Parts: sequence; structure tokens; C-alpha cells
Amino acid sequence: MTQHSRDTPQFYLTAPSPCPYLPGRHERKVFTHLVGDKAGDLNDLLTHGGFRRSQSIAYRPACDQCRACVSVRVIANEFRPSRNFKKVLARNADIVGEQRSAVPTSEQYSVFRAYLDKRHRHGGMADMTVLDYAMMVEDSHVETRIIEYRKRGVDTGITGRGEELIAVALTDVLSDGLSMVYSFFEPSQQSRSLGTFMILDHITRARRLGLPYVYLGYWIEGSKKMDYKGRFLPQQRLAPSGWLRVDASGEMLTEPQD
Repeated sequence: MTQHSRDTPQFYLTAPSPCPYLPGRHERKVFTHLVGDKAGDLNDLLTHGGFRRSQSIAYRPACDQCRACVSVRVIANEFRPSRNFKKVLARNADIVGEQRSAVPTSEQYSVFRAYLDKRHRHGGMADMTVLDYAMMVEDSHVETRIIEYRKRGVDTGITGRGEELIAVALTDVLSDGLSMVYSFFEPSQQSRSLGTFMILDHITRARRLGLPYVYLGYWIEGSKKMDYKGRFLPQQRLAPSGWLRVDASGEMLTEPQD
């Protein structure tokens, strides 16, 4: 019998379950554990290959006869906000984002709970308790950060800190970009388009850090939940031949990037 090293990832396949994005279809996922000293390097490698992280698990779709889930990453240095994106930025000019260590708080959970109850009350995360939320944030063996978005207060110019918490992003720092693991916001602030604003903010943060990409997870054409990711152009989409560029006009180039 072959003895496997603890650092050798073992991959597993889930049983079929109803697809949460495309009605009438079923999904399967291939996954592995991100543990040990090499977890960060493995997460980098797998993210580049189309995997996503959830706690200490890296996964990607492995559905029979369906390839609708397409990994996308925004090209940070080349991104220029459209007129609509500029309106979102202007609408949130009173918001300040603060990067913190990945430590859960009751304040974050309050926003998270309100977000789930309003927007995903029938989803798979609907029953998450405060302990479940803490595990989502803390159970990471890779470089992970929390970015809190708060309304500016009278002392923000001095302290750099805002007041009311209205949005949160859980983000991995990779060797070539930022990977947005999960984000949520106060549903009463829906008119601000905070989901879009957080992506725009991450693009700016990646640029400041000298990182080329912002990984957004899976773009699914025809899915109302996921189709919005295709608006952040130029971007690259992962195909069997490699990462293919989609330029600002929406035209896809067939030559693999990198």
C-alpha cells in the first residue's frame, strides 16, 4: 500500500444535488482540504485552476454534461469604471473600508444575519448560527482578511475609522490577486449597490498592492445570481485551454493568457 504524505492533497467527489443556480439541473463538486504548512501555496495553485475556498475546503464544480460555471478574474490595472460604476462609487463616497484580521464579531454577524434573512432565507446558509459564522471566518489556513465598510463619521478624517457597519467582505490574499470569498451587506442599504461597490473597492485595493487580479468566483450566464460578474471588464474567464481575455467591449479573445 502506498503511503501518502500529509502534504499530498486528496480529492473527493460529492454526490449529485439540485443546482442552486440553474433550475432543473444537478451539481457535483470535486474538493480537497486546505491544511498544513502548504495550504497557502495549494490555495494559490487551485484558485488559478478554477477552485474556490470555503473554510478549509477548496472546491470546484464537476457536473456531468454542464460547464455553465466559469471562473472569472478582473484585470485590475486595466479596469476602468463605466458610467454606471462611477455612479455607484459616488453613491458610496461616504463609506470607508477598513482591512482587519479575520476575526469575527457580533456586529458583523448582525449584518450577516439580516442579509441572509432578507436575501437568502431559503438558501443553504439560512440556518447559520453565530458559531457557524465564526467558523466561516476563522477556519482558514491561508492568508485571509476581513474588510469592514462603515459610514463616515465626524472623526473619520482623524481616526480613519467609520461608524455604522453596513457591509463586510471576507477576502483571501493570493500571490497574484485578491479572492473575494464571501461578502454581505445591510439589506436596508440595498439602494447603494454595495455588492458592486465592494468589487470596485477590491479592484482598487489590488491595484494598490500591485496584484494583477481580483477573483470573483463563478460567472454563470443566464443566472440572475451570478450573471452580474460579467460586467467587470476587462476580465479573464477560465476555459479548458486556459484563461481567455474578455475585453471592455465584451469580445472574448481565443488566445490563452499567461
